[in-house]
Amino acid sequence: MKKIFKIFAILLVLVLVYLRIEIYPQLDLISGFSAKSVTSGHFLDNRSLETIQQGDNDIDKIDWATNEINDKERFVTSKVYGFKERKAIYREGLGATLINDDFDVSKPYNVPKRTKINTNLPFPYGNLEPKDTVFSNIDYAKLNAVVANAFDKKGQKEKRTRSVIVIYKDKIIAEKYTDGFNKNSKILGWSMTKSLTATYFGILQKQGKFDIMKPAPIAEWATDERSKITTNDLLHMNSGLEWEENYSKICDATKMLFIEEDMTKSQINKPLVGKPNNTWNYSSGTTNLLSGILRKQFKTHQEYLDFWYSSLFDKIGMNSAIVETDMAGNFVGSSYGWATTRDWAKFGLLYLHKGNWNGEQIFDESWAKYVATPTNSSNGQYGGQFWLNAGGRFPNAPKDMYYASGYQGQMVAIFPSHDLVIVRMGLKEDPEFDFNGLLSGVVGSLKKQ
Repeated sequence: MKKIFKIFAILLVLVLVYLRIEIYPQLDLISGFSAKSVTSGHFLDNRSLETIQQGDNDIDKIDWATNEINDKERFVTSKVYGFKERKAIYREGLGATLINDDFDVSKPYNVPKRTKINTNLPFPYGNLEPKDTVFSNIDYAKLNAVVANAFDKKGQKEKRTRSVIVIYKDKIIAEKYTDGFNKNSKILGWSMTKSLTATYFGILQKQGKFDIMKPAPIAEWATDERSKITTNDLLHMNSGLEWEENYSKICDATKMLFIEEDMTKSQINKPLVGKPNNTWNYSSGTTNLLSGILRKQFKTHQEYLDFWYSSLFDKIGMNSAIVETDMAGNFVGSSYGWATTRDWAKFGLLYLHKGNWNGEQIFDESWAKYVATPTNSSNGQYGGQFWLNAGGRFPNAPKDMYYASGYQGQMVAIFPSHDLVIVRMGLKEDPEFDFNGLLSGVVGSLKKQ
């Protein structure tokens, strides 16, 4: 009996040591993710706590958290089995922000000025419903079957698609939503936000206000070998800087998103571990660094906030779009962009038309080519904050396709050779969700003319 008790005691000690070393340090991130997710989903898209917990937060370990919504004061608190309480607040115009105990919630803050341009034009260039258009070269039976196949059948929870929209020659030819979602539902794009962030450099470049080929304007790099890193390198994720992006554990990316006050600084102090323009490494820290560089282009914080909306979102009618900010007031350009499925599609159409929006050139045509050109050492996978199919990741989809991509399978896919944009929003990504089948199936429904 004593032997059994001794073995049990040893096992208990080992379990407790494991929990202390491996699990306890993660609790801050778990409750932080949960608080931020619930705050955004509830206050931006009016989702119930139950819907968020069964959908957005139905992730390994995140589902350990318990959450409490304060509708009156617009904040959420989350804990993991009573430990590590975290709080996220909602502010109109800025979205949800995960805060720490030092954050002064009573301090005044700036919000972006929004302008909604009302027109009598149908989607995508106006606010009216799209006109029904029938194209003779589309096999609609095949198209609708492909789109329907992207969704779970009743009772299933495998593909977890929330929405799909297909736009051909500026016309919606297919649009479908799962239960609980519709054309007005705002959905988090996660890393599709990176493609938004890059676009602002294209806009500034067209305005003659920024040269991406010059050394990145980071004072901390001025006197060492990092001074050779250009903004072009950052846009290509090819700076050579150290960074770990692994959401299954505590890493640079998770600490940045769920701990840091100023996310634009997370990669500034990282050393070089490779050679600029020759060492590709995907990094959300890089994109938030780019957001910080954008902020420095304006005299005031208000101008920085306004620019993201006046130069892009409100310019092309992405009126639902919002990018949330960190505690320091920076747009979290790596991850926190929200919009309806139709508005995400408008972003894709802007690139399909090489920066031209109903006659107005938002960025130069060359910018669309720039973001869709493979960068060194990415094996044809990556361009300028956009992913590419040049390397054949989706073997049955056109090689000229390029796309904004986000965690859990968010995608805005642009097909220049087919005058086509496909948007899919959901909770499962490749390979659990068959993107190759969706993309190639839609393209295959278009008959050659």
